[in-house]
Amino acid sequence: MAEMGKNKVKSSMPQSSPSGFLNRSFTMNSPSTVDSKHTKVQFFLKNQQSQNRAASVNKIHEPMDSVKGKVKQLCSLFEPGKSSSSSSNLPSPKEPASKPLLRSTKSMTYSSSGFINPSIRLPGTEDRIVVYLTSLRGIRRTFEDCYAVKMIFRGFRLWVDERDISMDIAYKKELQRVLKVKDVTLPQVFIKGKYIGGADVIKSMFEMGELAKILDDFPRRQPGFVCNACGDVRFVPCGNCNGSRKMFDDDEGLLKRCFECNENGLIRCPACCD
Repeated sequence: MAEMGKNKVKSSMPQSSPSGFLNRSFTMNSPSTVDSKHTKVQFFLKNQQSQNRAASVNKIHEPMDSVKGKVKQLCSLFEPGKSSSSSSNLPSPKEPASKPLLRSTKSMTYSSSGFINPSIRLPGTEDRIVVYLTSLRGIRRTFEDCYAVKMIFRGFRLWVDERDISMDIAYKKELQRVLKVKDVTLPQVFIKGKYIGGADVIKSMFEMGELAKILDDFPRRQPGFVCNACGDVRFVPCGNCNGSRKMFDDDEGLLKRCFECNENGLIRCPACCD
């Protein structure tokens, strides 16, 4: 009876055919399908890498071409002979322009890289170079750009009207009023009263040799010349209040604010800035 029960149990259990088991293992682990998937993945990755390389190369060349074009337009303002020829390249009214020749005035105004805009002028500075900068090291990139522009002009042995907004807040307000923006980037350069741009434009012009042509008619200083009064800082303590910003009124017996100096008790150097 026990043997008959065991036989019944064995007969009731499902028997899997060995051929079916071998067929399933063969289809799941087929080397041909694995190789084909592997080659497809490799082909997709190679295409993706080539597309990324092409995109990165285009991104590198685009800003360089745009900066060179801006520098050429900038230099044309200082060459009166080329102003008439540049107007001949403009499209006629009948021909539709495919691309705008200039950016909008708003984008040209606050661009950190700078762009020549004839409408932006700094009155009373037609005989000098004016650089708005900062001597504070709070933002490393801004300080390095200001220092680089300063050293480029000093390499030409030129006197530069350096207007440090960290020394006098009035210069920041003046720059905001001229550029007609609230958030200004530094440095900003004006040559002969014309707006040039920021550090990127000055560096590009210097490397291409165009800056030397524009600055050719400015007088040179003696090598190693330094102002004895301010040490080329362009500011000295106020002689009226000795930098304290306060004065004693004998008539009223009160301390009053000195109106001859700025918020730091400084005035422009009378030896090199007048």
